[in-house]
Amino acid sequence: MNVNTPIQSLHSPLQAKWGAVVAMALCATVLISSEFLPVSLLTPIATDLGITEGHAGQSISISGLFALLTSLFIPGLIGVRDRHHVVLFFTSLMAVSDFMVAFAPNAAVLMTGRGLLGISVGGFWSISTAIVMRLVPGESIPKALALLNGGNAAAATLAAPLGSLLGSIIGWRGAFFCVVPLAAVAFVWQWRSVPSLPSEKSGARIGAVFALLAQRQAGLGMTAIMLLFMGQFMLFTYLRPFLEVVTDSNAPLISLLLLIAGAAGIVGTWLIGILLRTRLHSLLIAIPALMGVTATGLTLFGRGPLSAGVLLAAWGLLGTAAPVGWGTWLSRTLPQDAEAGGSLMVAVIQLGITAGAVGGGLLFDLHGYPVTFAFSASILFLGAFLAVLTRNADHRLPAPLSLMKPNPLTQATL
Repeated sequence: MNVNTPIQSLHSPLQAKWGAVVAMALCATVLISSEFLPVSLLTPIATDLGITEGHAGQSISISGLFALLTSLFIPGLIGVRDRHHVVLFFTSLMAVSDFMVAFAPNAAVLMTGRGLLGISVGGFWSISTAIVMRLVPGESIPKALALLNGGNAAAATLAAPLGSLLGSIIGWRGAFFCVVPLAAVAFVWQWRSVPSLPSEKSGARIGAVFALLAQRQAGLGMTAIMLLFMGQFMLFTYLRPFLEVVTDSNAPLISLLLLIAGAAGIVGTWLIGILLRTRLHSLLIAIPALMGVTATGLTLFGRGPLSAGVLLAAWGLLGTAAPVGWGTWLSRTLPQDAEAGGSLMVAVIQLGITAGAVGGGLLFDLHGYPVTFAFSASILFLGAFLAVLTRNADHRLPAPLSLMKPNPLTQATL
């Protein structure tokens, strides 16, 4: 997972470097795939390492925690270093992480590898938009950012079902190892195509990021975003054991169900783009509320593959569209603090993912899926309520920035 809030670059080139943009998009695809591979492989990971599925689910939360910390402190950590070298470092860290996970002899090594991935996630998404904006002229920035986000759409659609399918053929370790050569290709391509990018002026510092929370509308909105992702990942992380135990699905059927959810997410992203101009606040309220209804529906009616497939399609449709709406809200609410607001949203999303995966794991181990999904629904309903509170002053704020793009991390969720 992360939100990237574009700011106008002072050093946009005269000619677009599209090869470098595609290389960044490939890295984004591999990164998101790596982050969420455990979702479709929880059961075999837990069985092989001799841990519970809830414990295995913490591999999601640990990467989210490290991504959260990295996204907050990255401006001070990278300082004035050439962004070309910085992005190569985070890409190489992703390859090391996947290699460690693929050969992890125990849970401790698994979690260490996932922690390294979290650093890569938080670092990459904190600088990726600024890098892409310096690779193309100003008029091509929206197209370049759309290409970057396209990598996330591909990962959102294919990562979970492909992970499940590969896990059934070559095992969960083989599925993770398949990512290593892809990360290597992304590294070499970026090394050859991304030019030297000396630091521009310093980015938002951590003090400026947290100062935004003192603004009532920003604070309410960020809390609503955190609850959205917390509720979403409290359920999403434990879909595989739910589908195996409750719907009695085998690996190919699980892959199909996850593919349906991913494909619905692409449709949801397209639909919300049409509705945003006139229905922003209604969508911000309706999406978490309907996701809460869907979570409840999975608990009550998700015992058959057909009903589960319909509900998962609704879940993917709503969940992937949500960050697009909140990204537009951010551009209206904080037009003068877009960079700091984007950094804060990265951290808030990762906090929600971490809290949802941790809390969901504990609940799943202690009480099973009914209690876990019920808590997920309750948190989503609370997020919808907070979304209501954000709308009071938002209608007086300026229109969305033309360069604002949706959050790539959250386009990787279902």
